[in-house]
Amino acid sequence: MFIGHFTEEPWQVDNWPDEWGTGIHKVSNAEYDPNRAANLYNRYLDEKVYAEEVGFDGLMVNEHHSAPFCMNGVANVQASILARITTKVKILLLGNILPIHDDPLWLAEQLAMIDVISRGRLIPGIVRGSGGESISHNIPPHYNRERFEEAHDFLIKTWTTPGPFRWEGKHFHYRYVNPWAVPYQKPHPPIWVPGTSSRETVEWCARHRYPYVMLSTQLELTREMFKVYYETAEEEGYEAGPQHLGYMFFVHVEETKAKAMEVGRTLTQGVRSPFDPGVQRPIPWIMSPPGLNSRRAVALRRQMTAPDATGKTRAGALASFEDQVATRGMIVGTPDECVEGIRYIMEYLRPGIIIFRTGDGAMDHESQMRTLKLMGEEVLPAMRDIARELGLPGPYEVDPATNEALEALAS
Repeated sequence: MFIGHFTEEPWQVDNWPDEWGTGIHKVSNAEYDPNRAANLYNRYLDEKVYAEEVGFDGLMVNEHHSAPFCMNGVANVQASILARITTKVKILLLGNILPIHDDPLWLAEQLAMIDVISRGRLIPGIVRGSGGESISHNIPPHYNRERFEEAHDFLIKTWTTPGPFRWEGKHFHYRYVNPWAVPYQKPHPPIWVPGTSSRETVEWCARHRYPYVMLSTQLELTREMFKVYYETAEEEGYEAGPQHLGYMFFVHVEETKAKAMEVGRTLTQGVRSPFDPGVQRPIPWIMSPPGLNSRRAVALRRQMTAPDATGKTRAGALASFEDQVATRGMIVGTPDECVEGIRYIMEYLRPGIIIFRTGDGAMDHESQMRTLKLMGEEVLPAMRDIARELGLPGPYEVDPATNEALEALAS
């Protein structure tokens, strides 16, 4: 079992108007206060260092653009810092948005340097990104998948083929590819891919035997996407397992249920991601401009609205905090209660990768540190026992590329 920690790293301010919502493509950067930002950036880094101390296997870092709900606009900058200020935890980039990169050679160099500085702890996950990223960086949405796949192929060749060589693709052209920095890990760092509702991306991951991590999606839809992975793997001639699949969800732990509900509620307040259950979505052309996603993916995305306590799906903004807790969209409670809820997810989905999302919304630093402490002392050890009981190896116990057993990740 691989257990990771993630925080969206939202902008936090007391007087954020409700009508601004997530802030994506709506709020001017005149509202940005560098002093506040400095405090928040350093707070989030401190929390990540502490997450390593309490026993998490990986620290997930992502990026969004022109988006107050995610201050991390350049994930590789933070990954570079973590490469130096942490010692053993994996640095999980989920990830670099390949279609918006006009120069994937520069990206290959950056990631190779991070992998070397961290002495082989980088997991350079890759994503296609949302419509907001394509709009912010002036990338035609209908070329999103083509650019994603060609950039991926270029990265792998650059990391595994001694230079110099020439690259002439449809979207990228290089007369001389010979970066001095190459990755520490051989043949290249492990690629993971996150997502929500794209069947095509799940199938692509399965064909490459890359771990696929579902992000805060409903359990039923998540299991449906896992089934697509298993079926594609079978078509490719291998048997997929827990080491190929992951799931991220909200968790908050306190000594008492009442305290957990009181503080956990702040995860649904403040500046939040438009992808979260219970959040009013921005207008469709921002989230999914024409050409970005297939009709199948768009149809599945409509199912991602959060259900209420009866299981009935409600429009995103109408799903309350209580609804999300009742349907296990958020695991909130005492350590024992959280372990019980997490065990249900482990049994239902059988993932080898679990990522806790916490510290988001309006949650303060003290609350985040308190829940991390309880996670490390009581929740993570119980999860590892359950994973052994259920036979849920992570990708550092069973190699996703070969299905061969590896030395278990030290816990």
